[in-house]
Amino acid sequence: MINFSYTIWIPLLPFFMFIFLGLAGHKYFPKLSGILGTCGLAIITVLSYITAYKYFFTTEKVDGAFQKITAFNTTWLQFTDKLHIDLGVLLDPISVMMLVVITTVSLMVHIYSLGYMKGEKGFERFFAFLSLFSFSMLGLVLATNIFQMYIFWELVGVSSFLLIGFYYQKPSAVRASKKAFIVTRFADLGFLIGILILSFNTKTFDFISLTDPSGTAITQGSGIGFLGLSIMTWSMIFVFMGGVGKSAMFPFHIWLPDAMEGPTPVSALIHAATMVVAGVYLVARMFPIYALAAPVALNIVAYVGAFSSIFAAIIACTQTDIKRVLAYSTMSQIGYMMLALGVSGYGGHEGLGYMASMFHLFTHAMFKALLFLGAGAIIHAVHSNHMTEMGGLRKYLPITHITFLIACLTIAGIPPLSGFFSKDEILAAALHHNKLLFAVEYAVAGLTAFYMFRLYFSVFWGKETAYHHTPHEAPATMTIPLIILAIGSVLTGFIPFNQLVTSDGRAFESELELMVAIPSVLIGLLGIGIAYILYKKESAIPDKLAATFKYSYKWAYNKFYMDEVYLFVTKKIIFKLISEPVAWFDRNVVDATMNAIASVTQGVSFRIRGFQSGQLQKYGFVFITGAIMLAILFIYLWK
Repeated sequence: MINFSYTIWIPLLPFFMFIFLGLAGHKYFPKLSGILGTCGLAIITVLSYITAYKYFFTTEKVDGAFQKITAFNTTWLQFTDKLHIDLGVLLDPISVMMLVVITTVSLMVHIYSLGYMKGEKGFERFFAFLSLFSFSMLGLVLATNIFQMYIFWELVGVSSFLLIGFYYQKPSAVRASKKAFIVTRFADLGFLIGILILSFNTKTFDFISLTDPSGTAITQGSGIGFLGLSIMTWSMIFVFMGGVGKSAMFPFHIWLPDAMEGPTPVSALIHAATMVVAGVYLVARMFPIYALAAPVALNIVAYVGAFSSIFAAIIACTQTDIKRVLAYSTMSQIGYMMLALGVSGYGGHEGLGYMASMFHLFTHAMFKALLFLGAGAIIHAVHSNHMTEMGGLRKYLPITHITFLIACLTIAGIPPLSGFFSKDEILAAALHHNKLLFAVEYAVAGLTAFYMFRLYFSVFWGKETAYHHTPHEAPATMTIPLIILAIGSVLTGFIPFNQLVTSDGRAFESELELMVAIPSVLIGLLGIGIAYILYKKESAIPDKLAATFKYSYKWAYNKFYMDEVYLFVTKKIIFKLISEPVAWFDRNVVDATMNAIASVTQGVSFRIRGFQSGQLQKYGFVFITGAIMLAILFIYLWK
């Protein structure tokens, strides 16, 4: 067997880089921190590509399926002979695929940041945090067991908190980082409960044991019922709750738009390859359990994904902040991936949805990173996030313009770009399993094309704004990653995912379904056409439409008031009706009782302190008095 033991260095190198830059960067390498961090990431990117090549093309299959290889493993905490928490590296098709995704996008973000963050206060701190983020995500996807995944899951949350709040002098950035951290903590509580229920029933944390279709772990708890659902179903619903929070699915999506307060490279890293796809990866990692032991939970995954995708797409059509449009686009695309998993079966062509989800995760990483980094180049040129303050930028930003257009065409599903192939597979899977969800995703395909080209035409065409200074193209450190990601957006659609990443590790035949593909392209072109009419040139039609559908537009523009709902629930219900009475009880009953005990103790102590004065005659008096009393008591009792 091929030796993969070196893969332990893939997560460890960014960890050591984080320690090194965090402790020594500011003092000894303030200007070289970016170069050092980028070189470290380049090394693990090369290792990841070598690992992917060796795993997919030189490793022997077992019964036609890719092996699950434990490249490294050590026991951390031992509870029983069977129940223990290990730390290690697990290689299988989805973890190896994620290695390529994470390291590629992270490397592009590192290179891009050399130009974008140049001259920023805390430059070396930024690259230290990037290294921590990369370490956290790599540890998550390489985990050999679900508890190791949970540990790194929380580290991803800490890393995102640090990066979103990088501009800690800005109150809005601090609020956004806290919001992301707190909202995802609620979801992660569900994840932890799911882990505990699952491990209690299966007596293991190990992924290979948990997800073995022929093993005993997958059937444990399937017959035990609570409220009509098996214990295994309940555990998978709670596990999915963690994925909903991390992937910003409804109703835990409210942190995602605010996360745009971080530097733009952070937005690209969070949205393209790391934090938000962690939830999709979690469901994919546990997929055999969902498909074979908890089909009800899998249906929940499908419907939450479908609702989140159309909900976010509608909001994206009304936003004017370029990064918020892309944020809701991410939520919508992640919904696509969740839906694909939810409508998938296990094994063979039945697993089309699983393969399509992983395929779209891979292509989405390329074009969404390209969109965010392109948005950063635009913001870098005009010093504004708002589309209303942009226009005609194609003349000034030729490279950004072409690469951004490629990304827009890709996400709109226009052939032969990668988004067309991965989205077509999702739609085909939905058509075969649930026609209602299929219809929803067709509508989302049209909305996606519309809001992306609304963004494109508003920024690069439309009425040219009177800029304070002449916009100019970004430096090479920023444009080279754009070009590389544009190439990836074009070519990754031709990767035969049905031969590499499938639900059971076995290849199956998959072909383009023209009856699905042609209408999806047409609805995409329709969305582009409507955006062209409304935004290619300055027009009064969008304002008239907004006025005509005044209330609908207002609700969508204000994100259906979800933030206000959360504020009402927290302030008026949790704080006022629960927290305030609990605080009153704590102050007036618990604290008052403790204070009374302390006062009595202090008073008694004050009065008897003379017994310990150090004067011998007082001690003698007490001794003799006590002896006399004992004697009297003894005589009384003796009678």
